[in-house]
Amino acid sequence: MTIRVLATRQELPGFGLQRLADDTEVVFWQGPAKPGPDELAAIAPGSTGILALGNDPMDAALMDAAGPSLRVIALASMGFDNVDRAAAAERGIVVTHTPGVLAETTADLTFALILAARRRLGAAAASLARGEWDLFRMNDYLGLDIHGATVGLIGYGQIGRAVARRAQGFGMRVIHHDPYAADDALSTSVSLETLLAEADILSLHVPLTEETRHLISHRELAAMKPTATLVSTSRGGVVDEQALLKAIQEGGLHSAGLDVFEREPMGEELSPLVAEPYIVTLPHIGSATDSTRAAMVDLAVDNILDVLQDRPARTPLPGTTAVPGGVHA
Repeated sequence: MTIRVLATRQELPGFGLQRLADDTEVVFWQGPAKPGPDELAAIAPGSTGILALGNDPMDAALMDAAGPSLRVIALASMGFDNVDRAAAAERGIVVTHTPGVLAETTADLTFALILAARRRLGAAAASLARGEWDLFRMNDYLGLDIHGATVGLIGYGQIGRAVARRAQGFGMRVIHHDPYAADDALSTSVSLETLLAEADILSLHVPLTEETRHLISHRELAAMKPTATLVSTSRGGVVDEQALLKAIQEGGLHSAGLDVFEREPMGEELSPLVAEPYIVTLPHIGSATDSTRAAMVDLAVDNILDVLQDRPARTPLPGTTAVPGGVHA
């Protein structure tokens, strides 16, 4: 029987797809844009595995369209809110993601957003591009210092710890809130209330789940310093975007740096956050380096090949099975 794997994109960095094609029949989505649920379902029948990105909808309908042959869904992504995990568990399908390989790169981007938002680099660069630098003025584009500031991390996993290591070089105090992470040499564990009150920079590093959706909304933003900066490289839905925009426009918060949004991608219908001069916005590029994106695809392919060769997946989603059929390794 031919082993058939559906890849939701044809052009991916690295040589992972080539390795996959050496052992399986790989079927690609070949359209110019992101495939919709119906388009993926049309080419899914008979698939043994699916290689997907973090914003491709992996729902029960797609799993049923693939049929009983489907054994593994491998995400080339750290996030997994696009997957119906309950539906996968009911069907005995292994679901994997790519933690670890993108932690350092995403931490780099997190710090880039901290610097850009706190020092108003986006607004200053845009002004220069418009030809507005006609005179040196002491009050132009005044930002806030990063060195010596307190950075508060919500979520203290691999990416959070990588950000904490970088903060040491800036002489920053680091605190974190994470029910699964105690104090260590880099950071002190505090309550959410303490973190919100004391952080000069709040950086989010949690997955999007029912518990974390709009984790940061009106109440949390009101508890922060008006001179604070919010940075998110996690998932857009963790932040209530309307509440964030209101807080910045009304002076309740100094600035924000966002790599993720509730609606992705945007196309020409831009979020109002993009036009706000005190918010630096990026198109979800936290892991966007050649080596890291290639490593993500490689790990996704390794997970598929392991499952298809009756070995436990290397990085199954937390709380899910590493082998098909609901049997834990």
